[in-house]
Amino acid sequence: MITIVDYGMGNLGSIVNMFKRIGITTQVSASKDEIEKSTKLLLPGVGAFDSAMNCINNSGLRDVLDYKALEDKIPVLGICLGMQLLTSGSEEGKLPGLNWIPAITRKFPQNGTLKIPHMGWNAVQPCIGSKLTKYLEDEARFYFVHSYYVTVEDEKDSVYKATHGIEFDAAINHKNIYGVQFHPEKSHKFGMRLLSNFGEL
Repeated sequence: MITIVDYGMGNLGSIVNMFKRIGITTQVSASKDEIEKSTKLLLPGVGAFDSAMNCINNSGLRDVLDYKALEDKIPVLGICLGMQLLTSGSEEGKLPGLNWIPAITRKFPQNGTLKIPHMGWNAVQPCIGSKLTKYLEDEARFYFVHSYYVTVEDEKDSVYKATHGIEFDAAINHKNIYGVQFHPEKSHKFGMRLLSNFGEL
């Protein structure tokens, strides 16, 4: 069972609807017991980094999330802010992140010409093969909305690169942990394929 973690910050409805559309059953839960029984976790996120980490840390779910990701090693997918939470921390805030992937979240440079947030469709360039992106053609593109971006410490963890003024990691994979900066639930056939791949892990 894929559990979409409801920690108080996330666009849950559209994610659930996209999974329904591709025939995959999910549950939205803030229950420790249900999360413990899950075989996959999805960590959504919309909003500010510190607010999200405060919600997770105060939810009573942090220990079970750490256990499922790091000890039980089930597949975990972070989307948008959810991907940024997987890193050690963000220039947006002061709190440490989940630190499940060796990476850092940085702010797009303010150069006067770069539109921030980065919003809209953007092509991605594949870096390494990943089960998350199988059957996706090289011309895959996804829908982004973000003001901060992720940089991995080890390029072997970078699945997709994208460019908005600078190049950044648009999708990452470290062991059983996956993250996408874009919104697959808003990315039509490309997002459907990626979420189907996650369901098959």
